[in-house]
Amino acid sequence: MRISTTSCLCPFLVCLCFLQRSSGASHHVPAKGASKNQTKLANGETEVHHRPKRGWIWNQFFVLEEHMGPEAQYVGKLHSNSDKGDGSVRYILSGEGAGTIFIIDEVTGDIHATKSLDRERKTHYVLHAQALDRNTEDALEPKSEFIIKVQDINDNPPKFPNGPFAATVPEMSDLGTSVLQVTATDADDPTYGNSARIVYSILQGQPYFSVDPKTGIIRTALPDMDREAREHYMVVIQAKDMAGQVGGLSGSTTVNITLTDVNDNPPKFPQKNYQLYVPESAQVGKPVGKIKANDEDIGVNADIKYSIINSEGANTFSISTDRDTREGVISLRKPLNYERKKSYTLQIEGTNTHTDPRFSYLGSFKDTATLKITVGDVDEAPVFSMDYYIMDVYENAPSGTEVGAVTARDPDGRNSPVRYFMTTKDEDKRLFRIDASTGVVQTTQPLDREDMPWHNITVMASEVDNHDLFSHVPVTVQVLDVNDNPPEIAADEELIVCESSRAGQIIQTISAVDKDDFANGQRFSFALPTQLPVNPNFTLKDNEDSTASIFTRHRHFNHLTQELYELPIVVWDGGEPSLTGTSTLTLKVCPCQRYGRIRTCQSEAFLTSAGLSTGALIAILLCIVILLAIVVLFITLRRSKKEPLIISEEDVRENVVTYDDEGGGEEDTEAFDIIALRNPAAAEELKFRRDVRPDMRQHYGLPRSCRSPSLEVDEGDVYEYIKQRLDEADMDTSVPPYDSLQTYAFEGQGSPTGTISPLDSPAVQSEQDYKYLDDCGPEFQKLAEIYAESESDVKT
Repeated sequence: MRISTTSCLCPFLVCLCFLQRSSGASHHVPAKGASKNQTKLANGETEVHHRPKRGWIWNQFFVLEEHMGPEAQYVGKLHSNSDKGDGSVRYILSGEGAGTIFIIDEVTGDIHATKSLDRERKTHYVLHAQALDRNTEDALEPKSEFIIKVQDINDNPPKFPNGPFAATVPEMSDLGTSVLQVTATDADDPTYGNSARIVYSILQGQPYFSVDPKTGIIRTALPDMDREAREHYMVVIQAKDMAGQVGGLSGSTTVNITLTDVNDNPPKFPQKNYQLYVPESAQVGKPVGKIKANDEDIGVNADIKYSIINSEGANTFSISTDRDTREGVISLRKPLNYERKKSYTLQIEGTNTHTDPRFSYLGSFKDTATLKITVGDVDEAPVFSMDYYIMDVYENAPSGTEVGAVTARDPDGRNSPVRYFMTTKDEDKRLFRIDASTGVVQTTQPLDREDMPWHNITVMASEVDNHDLFSHVPVTVQVLDVNDNPPEIAADEELIVCESSRAGQIIQTISAVDKDDFANGQRFSFALPTQLPVNPNFTLKDNEDSTASIFTRHRHFNHLTQELYELPIVVWDGGEPSLTGTSTLTLKVCPCQRYGRIRTCQSEAFLTSAGLSTGALIAILLCIVILLAIVVLFITLRRSKKEPLIISEEDVRENVVTYDDEGGGEEDTEAFDIIALRNPAAAEELKFRRDVRPDMRQHYGLPRSCRSPSLEVDEGDVYEYIKQRLDEADMDTSVPPYDSLQTYAFEGQGSPTGTISPLDSPAVQSEQDYKYLDDCGPEFQKLAEIYAESESDVKT
């Protein structure tokens, strides 16, 4: 069986069918025994065997797309070798579109397409053909697969999917500079015929741009296109299939091309000469005018830097660029003075800040202009000859003394007269006055340097015929010193004389102060008044270094006899003329520690402030001593009454009443005060033991640091004694186990009260050294002095 292809519809298809038939050996598929000639291996590959003689062959069919005829389009014919033409063979078609798109004549095997096909939707269909015996329904040929391809026709025009387009190209670009590449697409089959072969052409945009017909690249067609002449271009590009042949389909798109700016234009001043009026009252640093150069470029290519290139203008004026308006702003650097200079000429240059070396052949990218500035005359306030004035005058000068003069003048050409005055806000205005016409400053009263050495005033000046314009200047007046203050003794603290002072001992070194300045008060001399009798208690020595020393003339001052002494001292300075002053010093007699190490009069000052006389103080002290003696006597008598209880050699336990019962409680101890057992330290029977020598340091109530070495008793012996007695009582087995109360008169270390009684003193007075009492405080100082004087008298 064979497939007939004699129904080709056109000569082109006939030729194609002929070529397919001649090359059918390469497309033959066996009809019988296909499964026997092929063996599938385990890995999925197919092993091909020798094929037997083919029973039928089929070729690839083609159907033309977009068929619009009244009848179904003939596709091809199936025919089996077993078909004798008697209708015993039935042909069956299955697969994609079988029965709907493609139908087959079961008797003849003719295949027709019943619908118009679109290759762009589906390019081919896969179907299966089979030949059956009509009577037995047995397969005469095995089912075989074949393909029906949809033959393309040129039914789709080219399209630009991303259009319209926008592109830029720098101005002044060379000929043929690439701008943009556009690409069109065609839905037709690019592998069959020329239906999808596109050619590009330019419909609008000549002669400025061109397009490559094959690639679609747009290029510049003219050199040196100027953005300043024309900036925007609209270019229309056409794409045509069939290689541009007649009958081909076409599509177009728009490309908007913009020329970007380059710096190809220098700045230009609209005119070469400018004029500007500036009043002389213009403030320094403030803008006085503007100038601008034009640049046809845009963006950074139009940025301009302005500068003043001549020295005359650059010294007085400055210029800067306003970034927003690109104007040159002219400012004043120095004050203008119409009377000195009435005009200025400025050479201003404008230069591009971003230049392109490719266009250097066009010339320098800068321009210059001349600006003439005319200074306007303004009525100005008077000007002082100096920025400030410093004057001086001696203190105590009489009222009306001339201090100095200020000078001001009218800077205008007419030179108007000037009047002077002082501001009313000055606190020193009442001390000075100024002459309105001459500017001479005078005092209104004598000045005191010690009260205020400097005075600050403000002098104003205005034109006589115009009081609205005025200027001011600060004036400082220094008051010069005159030696008009006598010196004084500088006594910042109280002068104290110790009772134990020796003859010729220095009491105090004094100095002097002077309100006058260093020129008249640095050198001082001291002496006692010559018109007074010689002071019997003190003398003075000038140290010739602006200090003096006070010495005692005798010893043993006593504050009870005389507490205060007055010492007048004369001091004079080294000024011209020299001034003297007499100061009376008060010296206070106070009891001091040994060798005058600490000087204090606090207790005496307290009693003196209470208003008590010396006799009253003595009476009070006697009363205190009598009361202390009575208290000591009372304590001694009370201790002597109970002394037998302490010195008895009998055992204390004999006073304890015993009973045979154990739990009798307090009713069984009527013969003994049990309080002593509970608190032995509080018992009244606590007395000195005669068998223990008391500690003399505790007996005298002295601090450990100031106890006499001769009074030191080894406290360890006392503790050892008590411990020994306690061990004997505990180890004694001959006595019954009764409670025993033993008392001792030893107080232990560091007694806070103590006593100063000299009883039982182990040493005589002559054996003691009382110098250590100086370290025990003022309460033992007097005792040390009494003992020391008594010892001195005994030795004498």
